[in-house]
Amino acid sequence: MESVPLKQQTQVQTRVNEFIRSVYNWMAIGLALTGFVAYYVANTPAMVEVIFGNRILFFGLIIGELALVFMISARIQKMQASTATALFVLYSILNGATLSFIFLVYTASSITSTFFICAATFVACSIYGWTTKRDLTSMGGFMTMGLIGIIIASLVNMFFRSSAMSMIISYIGVIVFVGLTAYDTQHLKTMALNQPDDLEAGVVRKGAILGALKLYLDFINLFLMLLRILGGGRD
Repeated sequence: MESVPLKQQTQVQTRVNEFIRSVYNWMAIGLALTGFVAYYVANTPAMVEVIFGNRILFFGLIIGELALVFMISARIQKMQASTATALFVLYSILNGATLSFIFLVYTASSITSTFFICAATFVACSIYGWTTKRDLTSMGGFMTMGLIGIIIASLVNMFFRSSAMSMIISYIGVIVFVGLTAYDTQHLKTMALNQPDDLEAGVVRKGAILGALKLYLDFINLFLMLLRILGGGRD
């Protein structure tokens, strides 16, 4: 009689592990694409001129990225798994193009060191979110409000151009995205545990893509906030 629950527990754990592995694999693919495109664009003067020499095109790319995030987040249940995957890949590429400026502004050594600091912080937060018994739902809501505050403050600071305000926003941003990383990891664990046994492969893939997008955004934004604090500018 005891072997049945044990077998079910093993099956659930296997399903959870496969789902989480898929989430992190897609997140890694997205980050790799973004990094490659950013480095390529930054080292191609013609592309730098096209993207950053034309404000309309640059802001058009930003708007396109935001549209893709909202589209994936809001309509993923109505998409084919292949469509969701393609949109995530497209977003990663476009984000790489717009983030190529970091290679023009910061030194390669500071980008590298900040990346590893970010990666270590991200892993630690993910482990905490995965292993903690504490319900992080309330913290997730608080961090989401903090994120809205960061967005508003950043928009206001575009007009004032205050370096002190920018640094304050960066420190708060690190706290916010550290919290969101832990919360999103726990949410993904809960989502994986609650998946039915007979869930279609396409639905599982879409869930993995959505999870990968959330963690990807946490990582990228945490990296950018840390880079503002730790990054060394080019002479």
